[in-house]
Amino acid sequence: MKGGRTIAVVFFLAALAVGAYAYFSPQLPPVSVAMEHKPLRLPLQSPRVVIRKRARELLLYDGAEPLRKYRVVLGANGSGGKEREGDKRTPEGTFYICTRNDTSRFHKFMGLSYPAPSDAARGLKEKMITRSEHDAIVKAHEAKSCPPWKTALGGEVGIHGGGIDRDWTLGCIALTNEAVDELWAALKMGDPVVIEP
Repeated sequence: MKGGRTIAVVFFLAALAVGAYAYFSPQLPPVSVAMEHKPLRLPLQSPRVVIRKRARELLLYDGAEPLRKYRVVLGANGSGGKEREGDKRTPEGTFYICTRNDTSRFHKFMGLSYPAPSDAARGLKEKMITRSEHDAIVKAHEAKSCPPWKTALGGEVGIHGGGIDRDWTLGCIALTNEAVDELWAALKMGDPVVIEP
């Protein structure tokens, strides 16, 4: 009788652990699916991107109209926003495309304007960066150019290809190469990218 109760408790705890793992693990949406199956009519008038980290999805809009939804993967340390170089987190906030590289080792790369002025303010307050680094980040944003990427806050965060089997990047947003090709054609320098938790 006692052995039967022990086995039941073990099975109950195992089931609880499996259930908790399934509940708290990030759920990946379906693989790169076009919201509309018709081709994009380029150029878009007012393109913008919204990335929802928790849902692991990237949405492409033209103004208020949603055009595409893609599955994405993120930095290997998926919890929270990026705070510093090497934390393997994907940043959160409002950015813009500040560079494009079609010969990237990750197929194609669209660099984002992280760190933003709010990141610079936090970095200065926490004594992670100098006043001149802070000012250079703010000035870059005013000019819509790439901010300094070689500070303690980290940088070189972008949208690129390379695959979506698991969270594997150092903080970037990765898609399939085919999805990046479509985004590459639709987006240009300066287009806004919002990354939500």
